[in-house]
Parts: sequence; structure tokens; C-alpha cells
Amino acid sequence: MPKKVEVLICGSGSAGILAGTWLARYNIPCTILERRPGPMEIGQADGVQCRTVEIYDSFGLAEEVLREAYHILEVAFWGHDGKGGIERKSRTVDTEKGLSHMPHVILNQARMNGLMLGAMEKSSGGKQGVEYGYEVKSVEVNEQRARDPEAYCVRVVAEKDGVEEVFLAKYVLGCDGAHSIVRKSLGFQMIGDTSDTVWGVMDMYPRTNFPDIRRKSTLHSPSGNLLIIPREGSSLVRFYIQLPPGRPAKDVQLADLQATAQHIFQPYTIDFAATLWWSAYAIGQRLASHFHAHHRVFLTGDACHTHSPKAGQGMNASLQDGYNIGWKLGHVLRGFAPPSLLRTYVLERGKTAADLIAFDREFARSFGARGDSEGKFARLFVESGRYMAGLTARYGESEVTDAGRSRQGVAGGAPVGMRFPSAQVVRFCDCKAVQLQGVLVSDGRWRVVVFAGDIGNGDSKKKLDKLAIFLEPLARRFTPPASDIDSLLEPIAVLSSKFLETEQEHVPGYFWPATGKWGIRDLHKVYIDDEHPNAGHGHAYEKYGVDPNVGAVVVVRPDQYVAKVTCLDDFEGIQKFFEGFLVEQTGVRAESAKL
Repeated sequence: MPKKVEVLICGSGSAGILAGTWLARYNIPCTILERRPGPMEIGQADGVQCRTVEIYDSFGLAEEVLREAYHILEVAFWGHDGKGGIERKSRTVDTEKGLSHMPHVILNQARMNGLMLGAMEKSSGGKQGVEYGYEVKSVEVNEQRARDPEAYCVRVVAEKDGVEEVFLAKYVLGCDGAHSIVRKSLGFQMIGDTSDTVWGVMDMYPRTNFPDIRRKSTLHSPSGNLLIIPREGSSLVRFYIQLPPGRPAKDVQLADLQATAQHIFQPYTIDFAATLWWSAYAIGQRLASHFHAHHRVFLTGDACHTHSPKAGQGMNASLQDGYNIGWKLGHVLRGFAPPSLLRTYVLERGKTAADLIAFDREFARSFGARGDSEGKFARLFVESGRYMAGLTARYGESEVTDAGRSRQGVAGGAPVGMRFPSAQVVRFCDCKAVQLQGVLVSDGRWRVVVFAGDIGNGDSKKKLDKLAIFLEPLARRFTPPASDIDSLLEPIAVLSSKFLETEQEHVPGYFWPATGKWGIRDLHKVYIDDEHPNAGHGHAYEKYGVDPNVGAVVVVRPDQYVAKVTCLDDFEGIQKFFEGFLVEQTGVRAESAKL
């Protein structure tokens, strides 16, 4: 008999695991099929963007990532020395100051996936994991039944140990890589180009007198170009090596990579104590012709966009695909939002993928250029820093991104459609200095972040009181009756009041509601932008561009992207925004997410 599942995820790479972790947090059972016999042991991706570390932080995993990873703090640019060798031309910081409270790091994809798998299993109480050894054979959608939101209209045939099994799913995610069977079953094509430029990559332990072997470095030499990525630990290093033209990638041997590297490093010497992994590939940039089938099957990651690995975008872009679709599936399957919400995945991640392909084409062309190009590449690297940190994606207008009716000027530092930046604030209940973005954990909740100014001022206090009176019944409309008032729409107050002159009772009760099994007041929703006795002043109002005398409301999505910015008294605008996509829950039995 066919097995019925609400969500079937084909592939346990970064996108699949992120989506699975979201679903586990919403208490939605899903099945993940993986063709490998067990968990990934050696991943080919290792660059972890600032934005990716922020996402891992939102799942409570950043501490392990930061402890184990190599931290990229500086980049060196090497070029021709005029004598047939190379010399250092310049150095620069890797990440512009203030871009993120998290660093750019290097950590093997297998370990990154393992950490998220652990979070998924923990959130599901050990019920959700990966089914290994399954080869997906075909995927098809029953078009007539796809209009019924309750229909298990996607049929997937998979094989394990020579035995075929049939799965019927409401939704299927194709997270099965560049050679995606899901994509091929749907008849979708990959559109783009493959160049005749061949690159090699190897992880090895080098013996060398090159002084920047433990610093991320780009080498442009008369013998070719090379990128150095130091790996976690103290000695492991990855090389990306441009190979001489005229040889297909399939004919390249390890000895070719080693010999080419030795020529590029001249006048420095290098040999290889051991090589853990190596490969060769031709650079290609391709985009899938479609990202979905009837909004029931969605492609993610390499299944719908492929590019070169040198800019460190692959694992990160795939992970963010899963991060985007996961919470939206959770909303739809829990009855918080209609199925039309899933259309925004295609809108948002399709544009992001197209932008990635365009960026990668320019980056790969510039990096691979011969001649005296290291200066141009260094400038491009600096100019592209925000992009490579994963912080430039801007989602377009939709029911969950309301730029058109926002009043961006009241919080210019929190652009609508972009990820909510961080600033230090002081948690009022215990005087702890925290990063405000870190408060927005990935638990499925929307946040209404209220910059109320100094509530010691009578006018500011009145505005906050009126806003609280408006927000509480609004939140109850969309929250399942048996759930806490803050389980879907969580209020967060950020004040500019003096810390020592403020009392908890000055803040409306809506911002410290009684929640949980015992109805205990949650005091962790009120923050103050003031001097901390040990950590200094975060100047949050200044960073977010908020005038304390005016204030602002910033609505933040479950994936930490800014959905709307408006004034404290824009009750109609806030109400219409949430009415535009949330399903009213009053009097309706709904199983709440596990928040």
C-alpha cells in the first residue's frame, strides 16, 4: 500500500535538512529520503556565510559552529612579481565592520548538516530523521486533485534494496542535487552555460614556506590562478586551482593539481603530506526552467541552480531555500495561512537564484582572468563583500512583504524585504546585553518589534498603551484558542528609556503575558537601548534609524526578514497586513505549532 505523508523531502542536503527542521518545530511529520547509505561524511562545501551563522544561531546552534570552525578575518591578494613568480599585493578585512554580529567561517558541510540533523531530531522528540538508501525513481502530480488543499496529490516512486515503494504526499521538496531526479521527472530543464575552463579542488595538508597559508588568499600568477581556503583545525587547507586549458575535467589526475599548484606558488615551495579529497570540474551557471509543479512540488538548492564554488555560495544558498520554504509549509499545514502563501517561495527564491547566477558569472570570470588582474579582482572582492556575506537578498512585494504600504522612513535601518539586522540592547528583566536579532529565534512566530521611545515621556507612554490595546485582540484573532497569546504573533518592546528609571509595570501587560503550563509572566520581551555596565551602548535606535520621539513598528517574519515598517498609530495598516495572509482562528479547532 502507498505510504501517505504530508511532506516528502527528496535529499538530505542543506536545503532538505533545514526544511525538515522547520517542520519538526511545527510538529508536522515529514519523510526525508536519501540515496546515500548513511549521513554525509565528507562534504564538498565549506564556506559558511555570516547570514548562515545567523540562521544557525536562530536554531540554537551557533555556539558549536563558532567553536569548531575556522574564522575568516582577513584576505590576502597575491599577484605577479615581475620575475615569473608572485608577491603579496594587498590585504583587507574579510567582512565589513558592522555587517553582522556573526563572522564568516569555514566548517565542513557534513558537520553543518549533522548539527542541523540533531536539532531536527530533538525538535521531533526523536521521531523524525532521514531514511537512507532510497533511490527516487519518479515524481508525478495529479493536476485535478492539486486544487484540493487536503489532497495527497503527489505520487513518488522510490526504491530501496531492489524493492519499490510508493509514497503519496501533499507536498514534495526536490532537494536532490544537480542531477535531480525530481526535476527530471517533472520535465524541467537546466538553462545556462558551461565554460571550457577547468578547475580542480583538493583538501590536503601542505608543507610550504608560503607565509599566508593560514590566511584566505587569492593567487594570480603567470602559471594560473589559485584560491586558498584554510580549513578548521590547524593544518588542513583547501585549494581551488585553475588548470591549463585543453584538458577535460574527467581526464584530470591528482598529480595534475599538485604540479599546477607548485608552479603557481613559485618562488615559494610546496609539497603535500596527505590529500583527503580532490575533484575537477568545469565552471557552469545554470537555472531551472521552473521552480515548482502546481505549487505542490518545489525545487531547492542545486536541483534548481548551479554555479561555481569559489564565492562560497552553494551550501548557503541551498540552506536558505530550505529556510524559506520550511516555515511557509509549516504555516499552511497548520492552518495559519492559505496554500497561496507557498507562491512567495518561487517569487523570492527564484529571483535570489537568478541574482546568484549573475553574480557568480562575473565573479568566476574575474577570478579566472589571466594577466595583471589581481588589482581588479581585489576591488571586486571588497565591493562584493555584502553579497558574499549573504546579506543583500531583498524579497519583492507580496502578501508577506509589504514595502508599498510601509513607512520606511521611520526605521530606515531595517529595509523592508531584507533580513532584520542586529544591534545590542539590554534585556530589562535581568540586565543582560543581547543582540536583538538573536531574540528572533526560529520557532515559527512573527514578531512585532515596537520601538516606543522613552516611556517616561507621557506621549510615548500613551502611544504604547494604545498600540498594546490594539495588538492583543488582533493576535487573538489569528492564534489557536488553546495556544498562548504570543505563540504566533510575539510582541517585543525596545525602549529608549533610561534603564534605572524604568519599572516593569510601566510597560503594558501585553508585552509580558502569562504563558506556558503554569501561566507564568514572560518578562523576556522588553529591551532598552541604554548603556550596559559591562558591554557598553548598542545605539540600537541610531542603527535602525528610529527617532525616539516618533518611534516605529517593525514586523518581522519567522525567517527574520522585515515584512513591514510603519508608525505606532498605523493600526489600520498593521491589521490589513496580517489580514492579507493569516487565517482567522476564532472558534476554529487548530493544532498549534510546537513553539
